[in-house]
Amino acid sequence: MADKIDTQAVGLDVGLAFIRWLTGAENLHYGLWSGLEVTAGNLRAAQDAYTAKLFGYLPEGPLRILDIGGGAGETAKKLLALGHRVEIVVPSPFLAARCRETAKGATVHECTFEAFPGQGPFDLCLFSESFQYIPLAESLPKCAQLLVPGGQVLIADCFRTEAYQGRHVHGPQPGGGHPLAAFRAAVDGSAFTVDAEEEITEAVAPSIDLEQRLFHVLGHGVTRISDEIRGKRPTAHWALGKAIGLFLSRKRRENLMQRLTGASRTSEAFRRYNSYRIIRLRQD
Repeated sequence: MADKIDTQAVGLDVGLAFIRWLTGAENLHYGLWSGLEVTAGNLRAAQDAYTAKLFGYLPEGPLRILDIGGGAGETAKKLLALGHRVEIVVPSPFLAARCRETAKGATVHECTFEAFPGQGPFDLCLFSESFQYIPLAESLPKCAQLLVPGGQVLIADCFRTEAYQGRHVHGPQPGGGHPLAAFRAAVDGSAFTVDAEEEITEAVAPSIDLEQRLFHVLGHGVTRISDEIRGKRPTAHWALGKAIGLFLSRKRRENLMQRLTGASRTSEAFRRYNSYRIIRLRQD
């Protein structure tokens, strides 16, 4: 049997190559757009501003940090440069390889946080746009087991507002995350208290508009080429569609075209359905 095509790895590879070409780095997080014109040329500056804001919430170091969902290793690389010891947990084999290349000196664990077998104690558990992917029932309790007494959890991520009633009501919407009210309840029932918190929804929301404009440029190219082939080479167009169907299901093709040509992903929708927050928790 032929090996299954890893479309996620292919997509990550292409996406990181594009981001690296555009910005010179492989950051996978939002930008902080306060005082910046929302253009592709300012994406690196916006992402650097985001990192500076996030690092402003780090306690005094040097620290032993567990970077959970470490992306391509750019954040860990910066933490290492500041003198911290860093271990990264990332489930994607492709991203784990990028972390080992980018964040030399960090220990990389290729697994989910839930399955992380490593030993603490850590001074800080860091979730930079990864907290939303871990069940609330597992995230904070596991952090409590891994941290030193009085250790901290730093979260920078989206949370759903009360306006969001689900995909079945609103359709696909930008952002994501746990309902903010559910997160509050989880903290109340945990070993942690909120030590610091800041909402930065307005500052990060323009990232959605920039991302969608870039997707629309790609979508225009795809649509233009498809129409040209359909009109002049209908048989080739049919064969190409069949070939694409071998590794992309109909649902995935529909989702992809929605991203490339749709109009539902806007900063306005992001603001309505999301609350982007930086939250620092301290273990009681």
